[in-house]
Amino acid sequence: MDETSAGGLVLDGDNNAAVIGRLDRRGRLLWSLPKGHIEAGETAEETAVREVAEETGIHSRVLHPLGSIDYWFVAEDRRVHKTVHHFLLEALGGELSDEDVEVTEVAWVPLGELDERLAYADERRLVRRAAELLAGRSPNGAESA
Repeated sequence: MDETSAGGLVLDGDNNAAVIGRLDRRGRLLWSLPKGHIEAGETAEETAVREVAEETGIHSRVLHPLGSIDYWFVAEDRRVHKTVHHFLLEALGGELSDEDVEVTEVAWVPLGELDERLAYADERRLVRRAAELLAGRSPNGAESA
């Protein structure tokens, strides 16, 4: 079974990122980037904007694609292949909120602290790519024109 989601790294004007915390099965709070399922008729970009708003309360717009992550997991005795498309987003307004039932906590975290805060290595890699884009370098290390 295949699932596709979208989300991303939403930054405010001070390069703080809105991140979400969810409790795992052991009760540990794991921090990640907001994301969710693509609904019928939605583009990945539209999903990213909607999911960021639903999970963090922050309204945003897509600036740049960051890449995709894919992985396998088992749910209800089925193997699921999940692909998540991530984008760099600019916060436009709203109030940080953890009202979404799937989210335990939300926080603004400085971009430079995400490597220590985010639970998943693939998301940390995408954040490093975003930092390179913001610094004016292409993700392969070359300077942008």
